[in-house]
Formats: sequence, structure tokens, C-alpha cells
Amino acid sequence: MHKPVAFIILPIFALANTGIILGADALQSLTANNSLGIISGLLIGKPAGITLLSFIAVSIGICRLPLDLNWKHVFGAGLLGGIGFTMSIFITNLAFAGESDVINASKMAILLASLTAGTIGFLWLKLLGKPVEGDEDMDAMDFVATEG
Repeated sequence: MHKPVAFIILPIFALANTGIILGADALQSLTANNSLGIISGLLIGKPAGITLLSFIAVSIGICRLPLDLNWKHVFGAGLLGGIGFTMSIFITNLAFAGESDVINASKMAILLASLTAGTIGFLWLKLLGKPVEGDEDMDAMDFVATEG
């Protein structure tokens, strides 16, 4: 039941709970500044922010990348960060209370960007996230032993 639930039931549930109204101007509303800002934030801002702040944390010594990960993996995780549509929709409902057209357009932009981010993130990690020679296969106990 995992595949039907994950690929059919959950998407229908998510779409039904957003309350999006698909009208004749649905595609035009995706080119509005608000919608373009939402799409840019989820597809560009999230990966850039996650990657940049991870890089800064590693650079100043707060943490380090696990030995079997590299920056391609961090960027791929950043791409997947654009999927988070639940909080985006919640904030949209608060920010644009009473403006049903803006809320509807924002929700469509959020779902489109989330779907795109998930697809790009999956493909990125599938194609570029494969282990390469030199990646070490360490479990947690090996890490503790080398750090201890």
C-alpha cells in the first residue's frame, strides 16, 4: 500500500486541503510578482540559503561534513528544502487574509514550486549524489572512534 498512498492518496489529500480554485486565469496569476517571488524563494532562495549557511558553519568550524557527503549532497538537500509547502500555505493564509485571489495564486505558486523543487532535487541527487571513489563508508561507531 506504500506506493498508492505515497503517489496517489497523499497528493490528492494535499491538493484537496489547499482549497485551490482553478479558474480561467490560473496560469496568468502565476506570472504575478507575488507568485514569481514565491517560486523564486522556494527554488532559488532555499537551496542557496541552506548551502551557504552550511558552508559558513563548516568554514568557521562549528561542524564538518560527514566523510561520505560532499557539497553536491548539501546542495541537493537544499533543493529538497523547497518542498516544504505546509508552512508556506499557512503563512499565505495569514499574510493575505481576505484577499482570496492572491491567496489562491500564492497556493498555486507554492504547489508548483514544491513539485518542481522535489523533482529537481530528486534528479540532482539521483544523478550527482552517487558515491564516488574516496567516499568512506563509516558508521556512527567508526566516527566516534576516529574523533575520540
